[in-house]
Amino acid sequence: MKLLQVTVCLISLILVLPSVFAASSSEDFDFFYFVQQWPGSYCDTQKSCCYPTSGKPAADFGIHGLWPNYKDGTYPSNCDATKPFDSSTISDLISSMKRNWPTLACPSGSGEAFWEHEWEKHGTCSQSVINQHEYFQTSLGLKQKTNLLGALTKAGINPDGNSYSLESIRGSIKASTGFTPWIECNRDGSGNSQLYQVYLCVDRSASGLIECPVFPHGKCGAQIEFPSF
Repeated sequence: MKLLQVTVCLISLILVLPSVFAASSSEDFDFFYFVQQWPGSYCDTQKSCCYPTSGKPAADFGIHGLWPNYKDGTYPSNCDATKPFDSSTISDLISSMKRNWPTLACPSGSGEAFWEHEWEKHGTCSQSVINQHEYFQTSLGLKQKTNLLGALTKAGINPDGNSYSLESIRGSIKASTGFTPWIECNRDGSGNSQLYQVYLCVDRSASGLIECPVFPHGKCGAQIEFPSF
C-alpha cells in the first residue's frame, strides 16, 4: 500500500513540474532589448529582401522586436505554447504595425508571420508584465519615442550610402534618447560593413528606457556605411 502511495505521488509530481517550470520561465527575466533595423541594410546584402504585400515600407527604421533578456547575456524563448499569436487581439494596431513593423523576408507577406514569430519566441516570455496587446502597443510606443532616424539626421548622419564613424552614430542616438545604444552591423553585397540594427534597453516593467546591463556580442568597424533605401 505504501509503495502504491509513493508511486502515485511521484507520478503526480512528474505531471505538475512541467507546468511549474513553464510558468516560472515566462516570468524570469531582467530587462528587454528593444531592437530596430534599418531596411536599407537588410535589403543591401547578397540575400536581398522582399517588400511586404502592402508595398515598399517607408525609409525609416522598423521594429524587429522587444526581447526579454537576462543580465548574463542569455535569454528565455518560446515560453508558453498555450498562448499563440492572435491577430484579433491587436486589430486596432494592425495599420500602425504595417507601417512601423514591416516584414522584409521572402516571400512577400502581410507581416503577420513576422509578428507571430516575435510574439511566440519573445513575447510569451514577458506575460508576467505585459499581455499580447500591450507587447505590440509598447513596442510601437517605443519606436515613436526613440525616433532613431530623426536623431541621426539631426546630427548630419543621413542614409545616403556614405560612411560615418561608429562613435558619431552611437553618440547622436545617446544624445537624443539619453541612453547608450548598441549598434549591430552587417555586410553589403561587396562586403562593406553597414549600420543594420540598433539595440536600446527597457526596464523589466516595460515602462521606460534604461542603460543596458549587458550588450550583445559582435562589433562594427570604426567607419560604417548608412545605405539608402
